[in-house]
Parts: sequence; C-alpha cells; structure tokens
Amino acid sequence: MNSLLISAPAKLNLFLHITGRRPDGYHELQSVFQLIDFCDELKVELSPDSSITLSCDNPALVNPDNLILRAAYALQSQTSCSLGAHITLTKRIPMGAGLGGGSSDAASTLLALNELWALNLSKHALADLGLSLGADVPVFIHGTCAWAEGVGEILTPMTLPDKWYLVINPACHVSTKEIFSHQELTRNTTPIKMAPFLAEQTRNDCENIVRKLYPAVDQALVWLGDRAEARMTGTGASVFASFNSESEAKRVLAQLPEHWTGFTAQSLQSSPLPNIAR
Repeated sequence: MNSLLISAPAKLNLFLHITGRRPDGYHELQSVFQLIDFCDELKVELSPDSSITLSCDNPALVNPDNLILRAAYALQSQTSCSLGAHITLTKRIPMGAGLGGGSSDAASTLLALNELWALNLSKHALADLGLSLGADVPVFIHGTCAWAEGVGEILTPMTLPDKWYLVINPACHVSTKEIFSHQELTRNTTPIKMAPFLAEQTRNDCENIVRKLYPAVDQALVWLGDRAEARMTGTGASVFASFNSESEAKRVLAQLPEHWTGFTAQSLQSSPLPNIAR
C-alpha cells in the first residue's frame, strides 16, 4: 500500500463544563463529543525518502505549525521511522470554530501513517502521542462518540441518539488560549454524572465569555435560539442546534443570513476512518 485517502470528521461538544484547573495550567473538564459527517479529506502518500511534506487547497495552512506536520514529525521521531510522506489536505472544516478540525486532521494523519509505515502501534499508543499535540486529538484517534473527562483525554464511549445538526459559523476566529486564560472564565462547575446530561441540565461554561468578546457569536446564538435550542461548541465560534430530520435542519439553514456560513450534518456513532489501528 503506497497511499491512503482518509476522512477527518468534525465534532460537536454537546456540553462543556470546566470543573477545575491543574497546577500546570491545564483545565479539568467534562464534555460529550458528538462526531458528525462533515469532514476534511487527507490523501497520504509514501515518499521516496524520509521527507514529510504538506499541500492544501488553502495555501495559508501550509506552515510548520500545522498539526498535520507536527503529528507526522512526532510519530516519525518517536518510532525512529526512516520513511516519509506527502500529505494533501482538502479543507472543509472551518478553523477556530470549535469543531476540532485541526485535531481531527492530526488524528487522521497518525492513523494513516501508522498503516503506511507499518508501525503497528495501538490506538492507545497513538492517542497518547496525540494528546501531546492537543486535548481533542485522542477522541478522533479512538473514533467514537464519548463522555470526556480530565483535559479531554479520559474517554468513555457512548451511544447517542441519531440527530441532524445545523452548524453556523459566524465570520470570526475564536482563540482557545484567550478563552481558557480569561480571568472571568467559570472554573469550578461541580462534576456531574450521566443523568443531568440526559435531562439536558448542562451548559457550555465558555459561552458567556465568548459572547462578550465576540459579538458575532452572540448574534448567531440569538438568531438560532429564536428557531431552536442553540448552543456553542467548544470555545466557539460555531453554534449549533439539533433536529430530528434533515428537512427540519435544512429549513432553518435556508433562512440563514448571507453574512454567515452554515451547513447541515448527520450525527455519527463512529468515525468514517478505516479501522487501521487496534
């Protein structure tokens, strides 16, 4: 096998509670990750040498800080692999949107290279490496909807109801670092069990801060909230609502103001990634 074409799905945080802050500055949280069928695509090809290169339909993303390159170099270094790869990214998931696009791309890269380089690492080993790149990477490595705790790496797979989602991305890029370092951020939410989640007694602890700092997110939440129960995913900027059918979601999407972008997506119980790690 010389190449793989692999999807990188987006995620939604159905809620996000921040339950504490560690001495190292990382935040303890609780969340539920819902995977959706809105994906970036990566073509990963073996190189004739040890070089690792990236191309993208958005040239601005081709830089050393891209998580795809960081993931590939980290895997190559950790395993002392002498092989290389060229990765072509087709980008669909908006950046700075709370949809996990960069983390999902990194996870897909690790899974694909694990296969192409015949490394035979387990998903747990890949997830441990992925955690050093970002707290959201492990959930995409494991590829299932999950209840998340710790910094997001303690994952319990769960089955969620089938839904259609309308996701709106207002024209702004939210800095995760800015939100998590903000002095007004709520960091002492009491940890919950599953029952309050099922009873919809949850929230996004980042939402109030983001709404103050990014008026476009506030406006999108107000607009969508007039038509359905609206919530922000992650640290934003995207907001979403769930529907029981595609037609309901598309009916609201058709009303979307022209200055915002949006899409509908179906829930996934598991990732569309091939089962290329155990």
